[in-house]
Amino acid sequence: MSGNRSTLEIAREVFDIEIEGVTTLRNNLGKDFEILVDRCAAAINAGGKIVLTGVGKSGYIGKKIAATLSSVGNPAVFMHPVEARHGDLGLLQKNDLMIALSYSGETEELLVVLTPAKRLGVELAAITGNRESTLAKMSDFVMDMAVPREACPFNLAPTTTTTALLVLGDALSMVLLDKNGFTKSDYGRRHPGGAIGRMVTMKASDVMRKAADAAVVPPDFTVRETLYAMSHARSGAAVIADENGKLLGIFTDGDFRRSAAQDDAVLTRKMSEVMTPSPISINAESMVVEVIKLVEKRRVDDLVVVNDDNTVAGIIDIQDLPGLKLM
Repeated sequence: MSGNRSTLEIAREVFDIEIEGVTTLRNNLGKDFEILVDRCAAAINAGGKIVLTGVGKSGYIGKKIAATLSSVGNPAVFMHPVEARHGDLGLLQKNDLMIALSYSGETEELLVVLTPAKRLGVELAAITGNRESTLAKMSDFVMDMAVPREACPFNLAPTTTTTALLVLGDALSMVLLDKNGFTKSDYGRRHPGGAIGRMVTMKASDVMRKAADAAVVPPDFTVRETLYAMSHARSGAAVIADENGKLLGIFTDGDFRRSAAQDDAVLTRKMSEVMTPSPISINAESMVVEVIKLVEKRRVDDLVVVNDDNTVAGIIDIQDLPGLKLM
C-alpha cells in the first residue's frame, strides 16, 4: 500500500489480500486438516471436548471457533493461557483435545502453559503458520495455515491471518457437523431462545390459526357470507373446503376488492365462482423455516396449512409471525 490513493482503492486492496490468503489456505488444505478433523471427532466420541487457546487476536478468533463448534454439536470451550496459569487448567480433562492458536508459534504467554497442559494427559494440536516454531515442536500434530501476507502495509497487524483462521475454524465446524449427521432440529435445540431456534424446532401447526378458529367455508357460500365469516374470525382470508374438509381454494380481502371493482353483484356470487383454486399450501408438519421461505418466495400474506390427506388444518397469516418473533 502507498499514499495518494483513494479510500476505496485501499479498502479493495485489503479485500484482495485477504481473499488471496484465504484462497491460499483453501488450496493448501490436505492431510493436516484431515488429521485435525479426525482428532477432534475422536476426542468428542471419547467423551472429551475441544479446548481452544490463544492470545490477542488469535484468542478472539479462538473464542468464536469454540462458540461455533459448540453450536453445531461439538463440545468446545476457550481457555485463556494467562488464566490457565492461575487455575483454568482445571478445564482440561482426560480425552480433551487442546488446540493452540498462534501464527508465529512463538507467543510466550501461550508456550508457558503447554507443558503443564500436556502433563494432564491431553492431546495438543497446533494451528500455526510456522512449522518450525516452538509451538509446532511441542505439539502432537500441526495444522499449517501459512498465508502469503498480511493486509497491514507493514505486514505486522494480524489481518489476513486472523481472517484465514476464522474461515479455517468455520470449515472445521462444518465438516464435523456433516461427519456427525447434525440436523436442523439439533441446531434448534441448541438455540431455544432465538428466532433461528424457533424456525427449526417449531412446525407450521404450531404457528397457524387452527381451522376451528379460521374462516373455513364451503364452496356454495356467497361472498357476503364469506366476508361475515372472515370478520368473525378477524382474518384477511377465507379458506374454501369441500364437505370432507379438503382444500379447494382461498378468498382474500384483495380478491374481494378486485372483484367488487368489476362486478356490482359480487356479494351474491358463490365462492366456487370467485375463489382462487388450488392455493399455495404447506403441510402441517413442515418446519417454520420452510414457512418463511415459502412466504418470501411466493410473496403471499396468507398460507393454507393442510394435513397429509389435503384436509385443511388451518391458515398462517404473516401478520402473526412478527408477534412470534419469526420475522
